[in-house]
Amino acid sequence: MIIINGMADHLHILVGMRPNQSISDLLQDIKGSSSKWINEQKLTNKKFAWQEGYGAFSYSKQQIPRIISYIANQEEHHLKRSFRKEYLRFLQENSIEYDERYIFNDPE
Repeated sequence: MIIINGMADHLHILVGMRPNQSISDLLQDIKGSSSKWINEQKLTNKKFAWQEGYGAFSYSKQQIPRIISYIANQEEHHLKRSFRKEYLRFLQENSIEYDERYIFNDPE
């Protein structure tokens, strides 16, 4: 793991992966171990569970400093843009096709 940061409704994690590791296995490990720890520490009033799904984007070595800065400054970014708008922008910038029906809504 290179950097992790987020807001109440989402996290950004920058990781380097082994070529033989799948993104789904990595996220299963992260979500499983972190939810177990959160529940053991009783950090929430009810049982903690991650939402289904995730977004994953590749990057080049040259992009790492900019990505680290972006992740480190999440509070500042979300003064201007909701998580949903941020996520849709990532999809559009990376030419990823999506079905609007399966994109989550911002919390109310």
